[in-house]
Amino acid sequence: MNIIIVGPAYPLRGGIATFDEMLCRSFVKAGHNCSIVSYSLQYPSILFPGKTQLDEQSISPEDIKIESLINSVNPFSWYKAARNINDKKPDVVIFRYWIPFMGPALGTIQRWLEKKSTKCIAFVDNLIPHEKRPGDRIFTKYFMKGISKYLVMSDQVKNDVRSLNPAANIKLLRHPIYDNYGLPVPVDDAKRKLSIDKDCKVILFFGLIRKYKGLDLLLQALPHIHTKQKFILLIAGECYDEKKYYTEILSRLQLQNKVIWHDGFIPNEDIKYYFSAANILALPYRTATQSGVTQVAFHFTTPVLVTDVGGLGEIIHHNIFGYVSQPDPVAIAKWLDDYFENNKESGFRDEMAKEKYVYSWENFTNAFIDFINE
Repeated sequence: MNIIIVGPAYPLRGGIATFDEMLCRSFVKAGHNCSIVSYSLQYPSILFPGKTQLDEQSISPEDIKIESLINSVNPFSWYKAARNINDKKPDVVIFRYWIPFMGPALGTIQRWLEKKSTKCIAFVDNLIPHEKRPGDRIFTKYFMKGISKYLVMSDQVKNDVRSLNPAANIKLLRHPIYDNYGLPVPVDDAKRKLSIDKDCKVILFFGLIRKYKGLDLLLQALPHIHTKQKFILLIAGECYDEKKYYTEILSRLQLQNKVIWHDGFIPNEDIKYYFSAANILALPYRTATQSGVTQVAFHFTTPVLVTDVGGLGEIIHHNIFGYVSQPDPVAIAKWLDDYFENNKESGFRDEMAKEKYVYSWENFTNAFIDFINE
């Protein structure tokens, strides 16, 4: 088949861009022709809370075709992108949908496609956003109007799609593993690279910092951890909130000696050091659909503590791959104590090693192709 993915890709940064590139490679590996139509402008700077939307440190992928055509706020670019897609005569166009802000652009491009010969599928990460804004529902319904087939990666999103389109044809596939960040490195080497005491246990918080991700809950949990093990919390990610909110918690709870914060975007080439140094990954989200970070953890067989929200517990089975906690500091601390005091790490890692092949790209891509062909 001739497949076009409409979604972010290099030089844009982030998990969805990385996923789109890996999905494109996987389709090509399976014998299909695939390319990506990406964004020339994803978010206007006034709406973007981070330092940059661009991946300024990773290497441009040369094995897949990426065209940056869509300006999210310029309708002329939407027409240009639609014309470009029509010229390629695709069998299927996959629209990556993760935020209502993209609804007008993606919905309009979809309407301008030659529908007689082209299937349109929505690949939905989030339908109802974690942080709500005016116009969300209108933009989302505009995007959904002409689409009947939806691929999702959690029961939460499946239910969200069903609530807005009861007749939708929905396929649920679990998020495949991010296996593109290299192999694990020896723990001591990783800790040396990150300037961490080799005798210290490491709790890792990884990813962009937004209020819904619950970093404040994890910080508040630290004083309640009573393990005899020496430990630190390693925060790796750029703060999209007001950083002062978190530094005031650090100061009030006198956590300065318990926390190392690498405040910035982590280049793809360095991710292996963070997960190799970590004894456990903590994702104390207040709300969630699914998280790609759990699938990085599976690649490195790093046990994970998640909170019982959204689809996180669908992947991280309690007391097998890690813990599913209530989103409460005392509950989070209890499970971290259990982890360190009862030496759960090796058992959890063994179970993750057995399970991670279920989430292979080959399995995901084959099931996706079956859904396209239904």
